[in-house]
This record gives sequence, C-alpha cells and structure tokens, in this order.
Amino acid sequence: MKAIVIKDHKLFQETVPDPVLKAGEVLVKVRAAAVNRADLMQVEGNYPPPPGEPDWPGLEIAGEIAEIPAGTPGGWKVGDKVCALLGGGGYAEFAAVPHSMLMPVPRGLSLAEASALPEAFATAYLNLFIEGDSKPGQNFLMHAGASGLASVIIPMARAFGLRVITTVTDAEKAKMIGHLKADVVVDTSREDIVDVLKREAEAGRPLNLAIDCLGSEKVGECFPHVAYACRWIMIATLAGDISPVNLRTMFMKNIRLIGSTLRSKTPAVKAQILANLVKDVWPKIESGEVRPTIYKIMPIAEANAAHALLRENKSAGKVVLTMDEPI
Repeated sequence: MKAIVIKDHKLFQETVPDPVLKAGEVLVKVRAAAVNRADLMQVEGNYPPPPGEPDWPGLEIAGEIAEIPAGTPGGWKVGDKVCALLGGGGYAEFAAVPHSMLMPVPRGLSLAEASALPEAFATAYLNLFIEGDSKPGQNFLMHAGASGLASVIIPMARAFGLRVITTVTDAEKAKMIGHLKADVVVDTSREDIVDVLKREAEAGRPLNLAIDCLGSEKVGECFPHVAYACRWIMIATLAGDISPVNLRTMFMKNIRLIGSTLRSKTPAVKAQILANLVKDVWPKIESGEVRPTIYKIMPIAEANAAHALLRENKSAGKVVLTMDEPI
C-alpha cells in the first residue's frame, strides 16, 4: 500500500508493507485522516510513535471496515463506516485498528468530518471530564481558540454548561472563531490574558479550569487570579517550556497543575474514553450541538502543505487529508 512517510523531517509518498492484523484488530480502508500538532512534532523527531506502531504519522482516521476476523467483538462487519483513534499510521491507504479503538460515524457527518473526531474529541473528553473534573457553571479557559483542538473543546464545554474564555492572536482569528460562541474571546495582540483573568476574578468569575497548549511564563502569572482548587492542565508548550511559579500561591489555593497526553494513556483507558464519547457526546453531535470545524480538506499528496498550515498558524479548525485523490 501507499503511505506518507517521514524522511529528513519531510513527508514523502512511498510504498510500504500492507498491515498484518494482530489478534483483536480490524483492517480499515482509510478515506480521510485529520492532521494534529502531534503529527508535526513526530515529523520534527520530538514525538515518536509508541512501540509497535507504524513509523508514519496519523492519529485519527475515518473509512470503512475492509476486513474483520471471525469472532472479533463489537458487532462490526465489513463495510461499516467507522472513525478510529490510532497510536500512529493513519496517513496510509489502510490501517490495522484494535476493535476497541473503533467508533461509528455519527449520523449526518461525512467521513472527512468524522476523521476529525477521534483524537480531538478524545483529548477534549479526557481533559474536560477526567483530568479536569469539570462541572456545569464553572469558568474555563481554552488557549489557542483557532486551533483544531479548541474548535472541538469550546463547543463541547459549552454544550456541558461551562462558561468559556479563549485566546487568539489577532482580530482576524477572533472573527474566524465567532461560530464557536466562546463567552469571552481575548485578542492577545491587544490584551494580556493575565489582566483578563484578574478582571474576571474581581467580577466574581475566577477560573476553575484551564486547558493550556501554550505554556510560557504566563502560567505562573495567571495563578494568583484563579479559583481555589483550579485545575490547570498542560497539554503542550507551544509558547515556551518554562514558567516561574509561586509555590505558596499554588499550595494556598490548592491549585492542581496537571500534565496530560492522550497518546501515553493505556489502551484500556483510551477504550473507555471512546465508549464514553459514543454514549455522552455522539448524541450532541447528531443533534448539532457539537460539530467539528473543518478548516480545509486536502489530498493526501499535499500532506506537507497541510502541515504548513498548522505550523504557520494559518488554520482555524481541523485540517483533513483525503485519500480520494491518487497517491
């Protein structure tokens, strides 16, 4: 089969061996694969796939079941439309997927839209409800509001009753995410998030939860203005790895600083998250309360250009690679 492989920090089309199914795995014909920043990190050599996973990138896909061994649990059959969470290897014509990592495509979604669900929605669910223990009525900060992940987390948080603050880098990005209906959009070219959180706290709306993909010195600067027992979840450090933190502030306010990655979770934990998504979130997708925001759909042959959109912060929502074009 053809796949998009990494060589010298670039992506190239090559022929690779077809997947060989292990016990409990299903063969999926990939129709679309969504792009994630983790894919960019893998190309840069900073986020290797787990042992036993393919070397080529791709964490979330949608397509049809092409082969399923007899006795595989789950009631799946050949031809079923599915989306799936992978440890890697989604940028290819076929993927071997553990049956527990499969989810049905929600009614009303295309395969391109469905490919944008597994990684982003599982990351959102993990950090909002498991790591973050969020509750309706709480005040929530999601940084990088124009990112693909934020395009999922913001509407999901609102659908479950949270008040949402988000950040963008300029007024143009603020307009681009208007459909997400965040309660507060902070243009950081004009206003400091620390000042915003201070103002929110003084108005009786201190922050209860943050999902932070930026990092930098701002983390510690924000801590004086958050609520007691605030959970601050670090999922990436795109703006900087180091932040001075006043430890007295941290223990006096019982702040929880949490590091979180979905890829490092055990298969059992991932399977439970996916089962919870289908039960709790799929109905909200099918009703239209929560939808993936697709910024651009591109043929798989343009994978380098797709990565550039994320790397240069030109996208607002998910970028999807489709296999419908020849590769």
